[in-house]
Amino acid sequence: MRIALFITCLNDTLFPATGRAVVTLLERLGHRVDFPPEQTCCGQMHFNTGYQRHCVPLVRRFAEAFAGYDAVVTPSGSCAAMVREYHGRVAEVSGDDRLSAAVHDAPRVYELSEFLVDVLGVTDVGAYFPHRVTYHPTCHSLRMLGVDDRPLTLLRAVRGIDLVELGAADQCCGFGGTFALKNADTSVAMCTDKVRHVLATGADVLCAGDNSCLMHIGGALSRLRTGVNVMHLAEILASTEKAPVHGAAEPTPASWRGTERTKTS
Repeated sequence: MRIALFITCLNDTLFPATGRAVVTLLERLGHRVDFPPEQTCCGQMHFNTGYQRHCVPLVRRFAEAFAGYDAVVTPSGSCAAMVREYHGRVAEVSGDDRLSAAVHDAPRVYELSEFLVDVLGVTDVGAYFPHRVTYHPTCHSLRMLGVDDRPLTLLRAVRGIDLVELGAADQCCGFGGTFALKNADTSVAMCTDKVRHVLATGADVLCAGDNSCLMHIGGALSRLRTGVNVMHLAEILASTEKAPVHGAAEPTPASWRGTERTKTS
């Protein structure tokens, strides 16, 4: 199977370790992963702010960059949803029949967990991660892609992990891309609720499938000095006893967590 990695702008710029983790994981499972260097933005930010025609060159570039692959894998439910749900609409807006055909014939883009579980049929990837972890399902992966419990299925098979349920897990963290900029007060309030639920789990690590949401929640956790780390699902799944992924937070004293819960309530 010819697999291409769609890294996304955010990961390529700010979280390259996540892309490396995806490649490490898939190669460990016996697959070759290519990185088409021509790839750029999928156009989600433009589309969500009403600039649909500005997406046309980006959609055309995406279709050209990933043509010929059997599957495209991305560590972002948000960008996977953009490609699958809206690239066809952008092609229609362009009025370019050739672009519409290229988008139609393009390989399917999969969020990492659905590719592992649904396409490869793998739930145990051989990972080892001896930390207490809670999982936040991001909005696009949950509501648009319908990944459901695939990430949790993968996490439950990780050796050494202490996986704890996150309260009100299906509630948005408040990021929403440009929403966090245009509606900052509402965004902060939503993130405060999310942080409170994270701290209530006593987890050392908050995991999710989108670094955009982890960046938002992680920023709040860091500013409050909670000691709770955030890690992308790919990085936990790539971790093994022989090659552990470093960066998991040390357990935070219960007394400190109690203080922070008071601050965020």
